[in-house]
Amino acid sequence: MTHRLHADAVTLRYDARTISRDLCVTIGDGSFTVIVGPNACGKSTLLRALSRLLAPASGQVVLDGVPIGQLPAREVARRLGLLPQSAIAPDGISVADLVARGRYPHQSFLRQWSREDERAVAEAMRAAQVEELAERMLDELSGGQRQRVWIAMVLAQETPILLLDEPTTFLDIAHQYELLDLLADLNAQGRTIVAVLHDLNQACRYASHIIAMKDGAIVGQGMPQAIFTEQLVEEVFGIGALVIADPVTGTPLIVPKGGKTKKTLEA
Repeated sequence: MTHRLHADAVTLRYDARTISRDLCVTIGDGSFTVIVGPNACGKSTLLRALSRLLAPASGQVVLDGVPIGQLPAREVARRLGLLPQSAIAPDGISVADLVARGRYPHQSFLRQWSREDERAVAEAMRAAQVEELAERMLDELSGGQRQRVWIAMVLAQETPILLLDEPTTFLDIAHQYELLDLLADLNAQGRTIVAVLHDLNQACRYASHIIAMKDGAIVGQGMPQAIFTEQLVEEVFGIGALVIADPVTGTPLIVPKGGKTKKTLEA
């Protein structure tokens, strides 16, 4: 499989605190990659490095054959869209105006707002189901509504690669699956998707490639059927579980046995 985005032996730090060392990650073109792992294991840090928000202390992230730090920010934003875990918007901004910001990377002094931008914004708002919120102020909305508006903004960028950090946060279960179905449709159309998810069964159902992390290290990569074993679930998450076939999709279904394992309690 070809790849436009990969990380070569990256070490990631916040100030003097090292999160990960020598990570090697390849994001296959057209894949739906999901990063899983317990809290504070380095999932979001890896996503920040892949998106150029965090410069590696060593090693490099490469986008289209060029170290991503050498590319202009606007050029990166034309190729790669990011939904961070905690997005921040200006005070007093409307839903329509925030979604329209997704088109900024495509504009320049010579190319101002166009019908193409109008189309992209309208399609993104329709896909994220926020059309009826267009004139509302963002700070008036519920957490779930705001999350869908942020998703619409990222979709409006129309980038070939989408990175999403816990995109189902704040969404009820119906909207979670609607969003994941939307991402699956975009993936089927050729978009490369990389998402951090906490729900292992959602990861198994939608991902074509899994990256499992623990304590800043990658402990497994591959297709869900190959990655999710009872041993890996116990090693990474510290719980006993049965791994059976999902009766709907045939993908792995993780059924916790309940409680932490004796090994974890003694640690």
